[in-house]
Parts: sequence; structure tokens; C-alpha cells
Amino acid sequence: MLKLTQNKPSGGPALSRILWELSQDAQRERIAISDLLLALGDRATGALIFIFAFPNVLPTPPGTSSILGAPLIFLAAQLMLGRAPWLPAFVANRSMARADFSILVKRIVPWLQRAESLLRPRWSSLALPPMEHLIGFLSLLLAVLLVLPIPLGNVLPALAISLLALGVLERDGVWVLAGLAVAAAGGTLIYGVLFAMVKASLYFLTQL
Repeated sequence: MLKLTQNKPSGGPALSRILWELSQDAQRERIAISDLLLALGDRATGALIFIFAFPNVLPTPPGTSSILGAPLIFLAAQLMLGRAPWLPAFVANRSMARADFSILVKRIVPWLQRAESLLRPRWSSLALPPMEHLIGFLSLLLAVLLVLPIPLGNVLPALAISLLALGVLERDGVWVLAGLAVAAAGGTLIYGVLFAMVKASLYFLTQL
């Protein structure tokens, strides 16, 4: 039995509690992305960026990053532009069975609760505009990398986006800095993988 956090660090219901209660709503047969938008309210952008990014940190079936990547790209672009959260109908109307959503939430919530126990407003200028828009731009670049079929290329970009999203959500500049550090490490790793792939391809062509 999960012990749910009652409030987020800055006040109001914790994200883990919102997700858990939505997953346990027996009146719903399916959970749509639009349901998440409604439940999260004015916190939707940062919260949804985390929700779509973090599953890629965990072991998931092949192709998961490409499915979650589309809404992630839309939301990161809106964070970059300072727009209210919005998704086109073909994305917002996507849904999954509540049972499947519940399984996903059960995997996310323990990690999220650990994060919520550490998050608190500090160095908030790093998580507010104009820095928030820069975080959105960086998250957009990372989201594009996330959907590319690069070996070992999903985990660090997804982790970086998750840290940045939680930092923005709770105005915690320490988590923003952690996200930037992971983003730098992820970019270096992906560059190295791409360089090795190109070099291997060139070598193969020269041997033909």
C-alpha cells in the first residue's frame, strides 16, 4: 500500500496524489491525455512533461519513446514560448485503459514521492522566466533526441527532462541545475554514439 504525499512542497495536492487518485477512479474505463490536462490545471505543462518523459527512464517496451515523444515535443515547445498547456485533439484524445494507466502510475509514484520529499522552492530565479523559456527550449531539443532510434540514447535525455520539469514545477533551482548537468552528460553520450555509428558506417562503405 502506497503512502501518498498529501501536499506538494509549495502547497496544494502533490502530483503523486493526483495521479494515484485518477488511476483509482473506478468510474473511468479509460484515461485520456485530456483528463490529465483537466486534473492538473495550471500545473499541467511541467507535470505532463514529467509524466511523458519519466517512463523512458525505466525499462519499457521498444517504441515507447516514439509514442510518448509527440506530446512531449508539443509541451516543451509551449514551455519555451510561455504558452498555456494545449495539445491538438489527435494527441489530447489519446487514451489508455485505466488498468494500464494504474500499472504505469504504480511504477512512477514511488520515484515521484522520493522526489517530492526533496523538492522545495529555492534558487527560484533558475526556474522562472526567462530561464523557464530556456528550459523549455532545451527540453524540446532533448525530446527530439528522445524519439530518435539511437542506441542507449533515451535514458539520459528522459532523466534530464524529468529533473528540469520537476524543477520548474516546484520552482526548485537545484533540480534545474541537476537537470542541466544530466542534459550535458546525455548530449555528450549521444554525440559519442552518433560519431561511432557514422565512423562504423564509413568503414563499412570503404570495405565494399
